[in-house]
Amino acid sequence: MTSIYLDHNATTPVIDDVLAAMLPYFTVHFGNASSKTHAYGWIAEQAVETAQIQVANLIGAQKEEIIFTSGSTESINLAIKGLAAVYGSKKNHIITSATEHLAVLNSLSKLSKNGFVITILPVDRVGQIDLQQLKSAFTEKTLMVCIMHANNETGTINPIKEIGKIAHENNALFFCDATQAAGKVNIDVVEDNIDMLCISAHKMYGPKGVGALYIRNMQPKIILASLIDGGGHQNDLRSGTLNVPGIVGLGKACEIALTATWDDGILISRLRTVLEQRLTLLPNVFINGDIRNRLYNTTNICFKNKSAADIIKALKNVAVSNGSACSSANAAASHVLVAMGLTESEAQSSIRFSFGKSNTMQEVELIVEMMTKLYA
Repeated sequence: MTSIYLDHNATTPVIDDVLAAMLPYFTVHFGNASSKTHAYGWIAEQAVETAQIQVANLIGAQKEEIIFTSGSTESINLAIKGLAAVYGSKKNHIITSATEHLAVLNSLSKLSKNGFVITILPVDRVGQIDLQQLKSAFTEKTLMVCIMHANNETGTINPIKEIGKIAHENNALFFCDATQAAGKVNIDVVEDNIDMLCISAHKMYGPKGVGALYIRNMQPKIILASLIDGGGHQNDLRSGTLNVPGIVGLGKACEIALTATWDDGILISRLRTVLEQRLTLLPNVFINGDIRNRLYNTTNICFKNKSAADIIKALKNVAVSNGSACSSANAAASHVLVAMGLTESEAQSSIRFSFGKSNTMQEVELIVEMMTKLYA
């Protein structure tokens, strides 16, 4: 059992208020939200609608623009492949960046085998794209831009509002993967020029296996082809019996995040700052990513000439990561860090520390002590 958990970008624990909101929908209010003929179904349906409002409030959307999914991977596939299926005969060019999550890159790779042209923009040393390169990448066939809000490995935050504006100026749509950003930074899909956006509950103290996709339905309405056929649930965009307890948990997590983000940010960023200040005193240690524009809970640190395996071994009973949780079984260097210009060796000497609500300064001190012994 690990005693210090610093892998909150991989997943977070379900907090008590979220669990309490979910529990009745496993037992007392267990109805199917699609059952229209009795109170059990009506209660479940109302719970889903409440969650839609809670999710919409977090990102500045309307409840009718929220579709529930099994998480961000499904939402990403629906957004990208669903849009491509409808509009691909007219526009077959998509722009993205080299540091996107593999759910985006692999979805686009699949489209490239079916006639789509994919432009993958490079990033600089801190993980940012060049906006001038973005402007130059558009063609009359550009359908959309896919850029994440904040990187899951480094925490680097992209200039989302500007990217969305550039996309719209070129008659393209903007899809934003906000999986890591939601609940940590303020999001307003209207102000930020976002047409589609995804979130996952388990990144913000909700349950695993549930997420949401925002799809703008105004000026003009975006049409997606469904990936799952069935009973026509959720306006025929995502068929399947709704996971009511999970959806309730997602909604509650969004409601809490709306008011807790500022306080969490102040406390957690202080822990991260102290950790960075102490660890970068060690020889050949540096921070990967943008130290100004990044998530308050995330730091990715390169311990040059030390392997990630040795570092993780030294950090006894500490849960950390040397990349995305989705690719942690892969021995290859992080595609994000390599795209940022790190060597394979440097990328494989890097560790992500991602803090959460329960972490303490005492834990930071323990980690510094462990790492100091490794360098002794």
